[in-house]
Amino acid sequence: MSAALDRRALLRLAGGLTATAALGSTLPATATATVDERAGGRRRGLRDLAARRGLAVGTAVDMAALVDDARYRDVVVREFDSVTAENVMKWEAVEPERGRLDFAAADALVRFARRHRQVVRGHTLVWHNQLPSWLTDGGFGDAELRSILRRHVHQEAGHFRGRLTAWDVVNEPFEEDGSMRDTIWLRALGPEYVEDALRWASHADPRARLYVNDYNVEGLGPKSDAMYALVTRLRRRGVPVHGVGIQGHLSIAYDFPAGVVENVRRFTDLGLEVALTEVDVRMPLPVTEEKLAVQADYFDRLLRACLAERRAVSYTVWGFTDRYSWVPGTFPGEGAATPFDADYRRKPAYLALRDALTDHPRSALPS
Repeated sequence: MSAALDRRALLRLAGGLTATAALGSTLPATATATVDERAGGRRRGLRDLAARRGLAVGTAVDMAALVDDARYRDVVVREFDSVTAENVMKWEAVEPERGRLDFAAADALVRFARRHRQVVRGHTLVWHNQLPSWLTDGGFGDAELRSILRRHVHQEAGHFRGRLTAWDVVNEPFEEDGSMRDTIWLRALGPEYVEDALRWASHADPRARLYVNDYNVEGLGPKSDAMYALVTRLRRRGVPVHGVGIQGHLSIAYDFPAGVVENVRRFTDLGLEVALTEVDVRMPLPVTEEKLAVQADYFDRLLRACLAERRAVSYTVWGFTDRYSWVPGTFPGEGAATPFDADYRRKPAYLALRDALTDHPRSALPS
């Protein structure tokens, strides 16, 4: 999604559009339910339940939908106390031409979140995807690429200094076998680019919590072992890394990852935070009640693993409605990956999240 949204729409949004649209709830009883609780004069959402557990519950936000779709805004405000920019903080969006910075859409999200008492996770400073063409096609040498990356981290993290709660500083640094991913940054800077980026981000925004984020690190295995070895090494070297981001992109076509609880615990035992950062659970289409039940179980088990550790601080879904999900465009024949369907009706996954937040005890913070 392009950052080039209509500026008048962004200004209206930043000024605080109210979200008042009523949501339908007409799926069969086995697939949905109406949440009628009230909290502070408004319908109670997941954010109210999660607050009691000391957990932030969030969603990635599609800025075009936030501007154009009142029902979308209503759910963002009611259900979540944390938001992540789905695309508008990525490098190709904020610097589409070298030296021309455009934070308009990202700034609008930050202002919207502040008005609605939500925190913002920054996503992402260093990644191998969604880079501007001037960078990937520029033919820069290694030394210049290092200078360009350093300037980018300082400019973007510095722009939002003090306004974001956390940054996914380095995103997806590993291959499936646990080796470092072959990227423009690894080739130019070597594996030290991870340490450099974290130090630069800390200098630009000393208050933000800094994360390394990746997918397929939910359970125990070579990739999560590599993440564990990396953050252990960074901690020993005094590098400012505060947490591990576990994305949580799952599919019911595969078994639930083994050892999720143990994996989360070994990271928190290092004194690190853990955030579930991009949770969705896709399924082969068409949708059936049996598939929805498995999906709900996967959402539930990830959340309960998070609730089991006090240093697991947030649980974010990568979009909450199938209307705007990235999944069908990336995985042909799959979809329905979020807790709400395309008409904003709550699926069993939503009910599972609600129930887990209602009945699961929160662990005590170790002394």
